[in-house]
Amino acid sequence: MSEAFYTIVMGLRGFIKEYFHSFWDYETPKVMVVKNRTLGVIYRAVQFLVITYFIWYVFISQKAYQETESRPDSSVYTRMKGTAVHGDDILDTVEYARPSEGGDVISTLLRREFTYDQRQGTCAEYFNVPNANCTTDSDCVEGEVDFEGHGRRTGRCIQYYNHTFKTCEIQSWCPIEEYAVVREPPLVEAINFTVFIRNSIHFPKFKVLRGNIKRADYRKTKRYLNKCHYHEDTEPYCPNFRLGYIANKARENFTELCRTGGVIGVFINWDCNLDLDPSHCKPTYSFRRLDLRKDEDNSGYYYRFAKYYNKNGVESRTLIKAYGIRLDIIVHGQAGKFSPIPTIISTVTALTSVGICSIICDWIMLTFIDKNEVYSDRKFDEVIKEPIEHIPTELSYISSFGSNHSDLSEGVPL
Repeated sequence: MSEAFYTIVMGLRGFIKEYFHSFWDYETPKVMVVKNRTLGVIYRAVQFLVITYFIWYVFISQKAYQETESRPDSSVYTRMKGTAVHGDDILDTVEYARPSEGGDVISTLLRREFTYDQRQGTCAEYFNVPNANCTTDSDCVEGEVDFEGHGRRTGRCIQYYNHTFKTCEIQSWCPIEEYAVVREPPLVEAINFTVFIRNSIHFPKFKVLRGNIKRADYRKTKRYLNKCHYHEDTEPYCPNFRLGYIANKARENFTELCRTGGVIGVFINWDCNLDLDPSHCKPTYSFRRLDLRKDEDNSGYYYRFAKYYNKNGVESRTLIKAYGIRLDIIVHGQAGKFSPIPTIISTVTALTSVGICSIICDWIMLTFIDKNEVYSDRKFDEVIKEPIEHIPTELSYISSFGSNHSDLSEGVPL
């Protein structure tokens, strides 16, 4: 064994032995009065900040003295209302609402694109579909289905409707939408359509059930609901929301929404302090656009549906591509009520945190203030257990003095 390795082993052994013995030492705080104005100001300032944080933020703002419930039961019922004159047509709920009565999702139709008289048959594929353009039949693979296209290829290369170029022939509903689509102007009258949102929420832990419609006589409530429109200041209990109001609160242009459609979230938040009467538990509403608008072709909201009929003994349909506003009703809720257990826990945490002030000030005292070595010598003492006969005369004197004088100051002013 080399001398260097032996030295390392012995050093490590001594370190482990010393650590083992020091592990069983007992530490107790020592009271030391430091006459330093700067350190005293820092100490009181940190104490003030800690106490203020717990009183103002933890107890008053966050209500840490309460037992809380954040996953309540909720139900939502929606209904669209309004009638619009669109050209020669009169549109009612069945025409522009999907579904006309629903749950937490409902949409309204704002603009339509029609493809009339489609029938099952063969026609030319849309030229923007990948590999749809051709010059000969060999460019089209029979039976191939392109999922970005409209149907199954027949293997023939034909003229693209009234144009001079050719595309592959497909078996599908013909004519295809992109070629024969007819676009209608937007339904601008929809800005005054209203959506009725009825929401009830239940906190099982506290046995509290609340709703967003103010309770009153049935006839009075019905008359009120038939004429009111929600406003956060003047009509907070009215569950009828104008589409124009919703778009404005979501910071969206209604005309642009008519063109592209969009998804808007209606957020209902119940923040209930049940230390007060449950009648103070009221909902607040906020509105935000939810769909992404990075890609112009894929942004907004639209859906397709068809109306089928029989024409000259042949099944036909009118394909409708509808752009509109989809409303997603999203409910959040939390309730709190005084409970002794969280109050005790928060109070103990606050008292314990005040001890941080002493740790910070000790670090400043022993690191940055002049005479820090003097403070260190006075703050840390090491007492070794010795036989009584070895106690110094000074300690014996203090012991006898303390037996006759119970008021012995341990403070060491500096």
